[in-house]
Amino acid sequence: MDVQQFDFELPEHLIAQHPLEDRTSSRLLVLQKQTGDIMHQRFTDLIDHLKPGDVLVMNDSRVLPARLIGEKAETGAKIEILLLKSLGDDRWETLVKPGKRMKPGTEVVFGNGLLRCVCEEVTETGGRIVRFLYEGIFYEILDQLGSMPLPPYIHAQLEDSERYQTVYARERGSAAAPTAGLHFTKPYLEKIAAKGIQLAYVTLHVGLGTFRPVAADSVEEHVMHAEYYEIPEETAEMVNRAKAEGRRVIAVGTTSCRTLETVGRAHGGKLVATSGWTDIFIYPGYTFSILDGLLTNFHLPKSTLVMLVSALAGQDHVMNAYKKAVQEEYRFFSFGDAMLIL
Repeated sequence: MDVQQFDFELPEHLIAQHPLEDRTSSRLLVLQKQTGDIMHQRFTDLIDHLKPGDVLVMNDSRVLPARLIGEKAETGAKIEILLLKSLGDDRWETLVKPGKRMKPGTEVVFGNGLLRCVCEEVTETGGRIVRFLYEGIFYEILDQLGSMPLPPYIHAQLEDSERYQTVYARERGSAAAPTAGLHFTKPYLEKIAAKGIQLAYVTLHVGLGTFRPVAADSVEEHVMHAEYYEIPEETAEMVNRAKAEGRRVIAVGTTSCRTLETVGRAHGGKLVATSGWTDIFIYPGYTFSILDGLLTNFHLPKSTLVMLVSALAGQDHVMNAYKKAVQEEYRFFSFGDAMLIL
């Protein structure tokens, strides 16, 4: 399958640079996956499309202030490090700029020595494995020294770092936000729950590989980065009961979708309480084992996320919806508007 099938023209002014003042005030494009029919609505209309008994599954991963600016201990040269994945024992997989300054053995100092790291190895993809050295609690030091790792297409400063977190974010570990959940407020979630919609949570720590455009010419040649996930017992039971009773399971975001499908596919269409690493790549031709619907944002051209959405609603329907979204000047990407596929 040709990657170019998932390309589209996007005027730069449609890339949202700021979150809206009210999280729920974004627009909502509703796409019927069977017919391709489209409705243009507001995010607050989402509740009208949800039925009592539906299970809404959200990713409760919390974004780390994963961007660190430091200096080489030897020369004082500036180095930027982005934390991607915890490997345990204070070792992390990272991206480094400029990479050529970070050879194995290089020591970098942050915050006048409050935090240090030593480069241990270069990864196959050009990243670095580093080991951090510090006294105290690592995440408290990171909160003090780190900054939010906003995507490269967002050039504006973020006044309030909590606006790049969902209101239900709990489990620290993501290098990027699960952005479909940014539209919810606590009162709106309470309103949804009061209608009889069940709220369930999974954790998937989002890596940057999810968002990168596919470099290969053929979809099938692309290799996904692995990301850590957890499914709690309560969520597994809630989803299994809904599937057994013919009720809908709707994922909030592609990360929730990938978590559900990773485990559902491995266990014959049922969830189990488990954790692990997933590199599942969902593209047209995939048969969903759990998912009935998806709430998501508008994604980058030729990205694995556009391919996932196309697997659910059909490539023609999705590319037509994106064309309409551009015509109607929807806001795109992390701080942009939402799409509901049912």
